[in-house]
Amino acid sequence: MQILRIYPSSINDRFIQQAVDTLRDGGIIIYPTDTLYAIACNALSAPAIDRVCRLKGLNPQKNTLSIVCGSISQASEYARIDNAAFNLLRSHTPGPYTFILPAATTLPKVFKGRREVGIRIPDNAIARHLADELGSPLLSTSIPTDGLSEDEIIMPEEIALRFENMDIDMMIDGGNGNAIPSTIVRLTADSRQPEIVREGAGTIDF
Repeated sequence: MQILRIYPSSINDRFIQQAVDTLRDGGIIIYPTDTLYAIACNALSAPAIDRVCRLKGLNPQKNTLSIVCGSISQASEYARIDNAAFNLLRSHTPGPYTFILPAATTLPKVFKGRREVGIRIPDNAIARHLADELGSPLLSTSIPTDGLSEDEIIMPEEIALRFENMDIDMMIDGGNGNAIPSTIVRLTADSRQPEIVREGAGTIDF
């Protein structure tokens, strides 16, 4: 597993491009968000999505899959965002929230039959740069934390040791992360009445 060190306050464009090339080639990466470190691939690559789902033990027919976008504009290409949802995203992103929205038909076949998709626009420049430079979202899921202490969850060195022998091509070391997951908010039924599915990082002021 190749490791690149990039800090959100000083983006290394060459390293970002290396990571994007890995994603375009169907690779899987570990990267920092504004909450937990996460596992990601190109959200438009079905074979890469299959790899991530096998790695994390996800069933795309049962689990809501989430994508990380660089902006609301990019998110609107893959989810249906009405005016109320747009205003909520505008006031809470970039931030530590996953918004569950109606899925658009532009998502790959693995999303077929799924009416919802999780949308993340993290307050982390590395994550947003990756989605922007890739030109499409990242399918993203937090790293498995079973067996990891709170200190190990946030430390990139410990994460690298934990996953060095797994089916992962690259890790971006973006410094210490966060041990708290994102707050999940469902906007699919009525975006004027958000449903808090999981309380995590960030303020609950919906």
